[in-house]
Amino acid sequence: MTEDLPPLPDGAADFIRYAVEEDHGYLSWLGTEVDAVERGRIELTIPFDEKLTNPASKPTIHGGVAATLVDTAGGLALRLAADDPLATDVATVSLNVNYLRRATGDLHAAADVIRAGSTIGVSRVDVTSTVPEHGDDDRDWGVDDGEERLVATGQPSYRVFR
Repeated sequence: MTEDLPPLPDGAADFIRYAVEEDHGYLSWLGTEVDAVERGRIELTIPFDEKLTNPASKPTIHGGVAATLVDTAGGLALRLAADDPLATDVATVSLNVNYLRRATGDLHAAADVIRAGSTIGVSRVDVTSTVPEHGDDDRDWGVDDGEERLVATGQPSYRVFR
């Protein structure tokens, strides 16, 4: 779908990066980083931070952080598929997140647009997490240190405002 779209307007990727990493209070507080920006696709990372863990099962990241990534990345990917991403806005209609395993390190989301209709759009988002290389406990997480594993998938839908 995105291969038929023109290149992103000049400055669009820089604008998205600034808006997420520096201007958005909540996303900035989470430490969200923009890794890749393309037509209809974005990749975001939230680095591991102790403040994001569940108190009873440290170092497990709270599931709401993964849900935030699904919602944010899915909406931004949809905006990036629009003819004019900077003049397009979206509002979440539904947010479906499936948790597959515990997230124990950096979270990385990759979002792609499934459908960009005139008023409704749908994205697919995969969230992976790395196992800390120097964990502070003796738990067996079932994977090698530093290995990245799929921890959540999501399919959010949005109302599109052009």
